[in-house]
Amino acid sequence: MAKICALRIIQWRYMPHFLLIFVQTTFSFLYFITEAAFNHGLNPHVYVTYRYILGGLLILPFAYFLERKVRPKMTFILFLELFVLSLLGASLTLNMYFASLKYTSPTFITSMTNAIPCMTFLFAIILRLEVVDVKNPRGVAKILGTLLSLAGALILTFYKGSKVPSLHGAPFHIKTNPVQKKWVEGSFLLAASCVTWSLWFIMQVYTLKRYPAQLSLTAWINFLGAAQSAVFTLFLQLKPEAWAIKFDIKLICIVYAGVVICAITVFVQLWCTKKKGPVFVTMFGPLSTILVAILAYFLFGEELRIGSMLGGAIAIVGLYLLLLGKEGDRDQVNSQENSFPTYEEEKVPQMQMDTSAGREAGLKDLEK
Repeated sequence: MAKICALRIIQWRYMPHFLLIFVQTTFSFLYFITEAAFNHGLNPHVYVTYRYILGGLLILPFAYFLERKVRPKMTFILFLELFVLSLLGASLTLNMYFASLKYTSPTFITSMTNAIPCMTFLFAIILRLEVVDVKNPRGVAKILGTLLSLAGALILTFYKGSKVPSLHGAPFHIKTNPVQKKWVEGSFLLAASCVTWSLWFIMQVYTLKRYPAQLSLTAWINFLGAAQSAVFTLFLQLKPEAWAIKFDIKLICIVYAGVVICAITVFVQLWCTKKKGPVFVTMFGPLSTILVAILAYFLFGEELRIGSMLGGAIAIVGLYLLLLGKEGDRDQVNSQENSFPTYEEEKVPQMQMDTSAGREAGLKDLEK
C-alpha cells in the first residue's frame, strides 16, 4: 500500500513533465501535417480561423457544465483582458507563425521557437515573476540553461554543417513549395510571433488569478481568437474558394489542430502554467526541435544537418539545467512551507502552557 501511495505521489509530482512532453509531441506532428496542407492550397489565415472555431466548439460543453460554480462573473475589464490574451496567444501570433511556416520549413520553425523560453525568462525577471540569485547554484543553473538554449537555437539557425543523407525508403515525402524561398519575410514573421507568444505565457499568470476557470478560459481564447482571425482574413479579401474545405489533407489538418492543439493542448498548457509557471512550460520547446528532426529524417526523408543535431543537443542540455534550477526553487518553497507550524501545532504549546498555569494555580490554592 505504501509503495502504491509513493508511486501515485511521484506520478502527480511529475505530471506536468509528462503532459508537456505530450504537448511537444503533438506539435511535432502538427508541423508536417500543416506544411502538407499548405502545399495543397490551404490558406494559413483560413486555417487559423477554422481550427479555433472547432476547438472552441469542442471545449464549450465541458466548460459550461463542469465550471458552472467556479467561473467568475464576466465584466468589461475582464473581457478586454481575455481579448488581449486571445490576440497574443491565438489570432495575431498564430497568423504570423503559420504564415512563416508557409515561407520557410518545419525544421527552421522549431529551431527559431527555441528562443521563446529565453524571452519568457527575461520577461519574467523584468516583471519579478522569476527571482535569480547569481550566488545560488539554482540561479546559476537557470541562467546557464537559458543561455545554452539560446545558443542551441542560434546554432540550429545559422550553422548548417555537412549533410546526413536522407532515407530513400522513408514512408512519406513532402514536396517543397516554391514560396518557401522567402526566408527573410518568414524569419521576420516568426521572430514577431516568438515575442507575442512569450508575452502570452507571461500574461497567463495574471489572467489565471482573476479567471481561474481553465476550461472556460480555453473556450474564450478559442472563440475570441477565431473571431479576430476571421476579421483579419476578411480584410485580406480572399476569394470564396479559399474557405472551401474538402475531405482531404486540408480537412485532416484542421480537425487535428482544432481537437488536439486548440482544445486539449491549450487546456494542458494553462493547467501547467498555473502549477509550474510560464518559464517551466516554455522550456519544453526544444523537445519539439529534436522530435521534428527525427520525424523529418526517418518518416519524411528530409536531409539532416550536423548543425541540427549539435544545436538540438545543446538546447536539450540547457533545458534540463533550467528545469534543475526550477526544481530546486520548488523544493526550497516546500521546505519553507513545512518549517512553519500548522494551526494544530501552534495550539499544542498554548494548551500545554494553559495546563501548566492551571496546575500552578491549583498548587497555590492547596498551599493556602
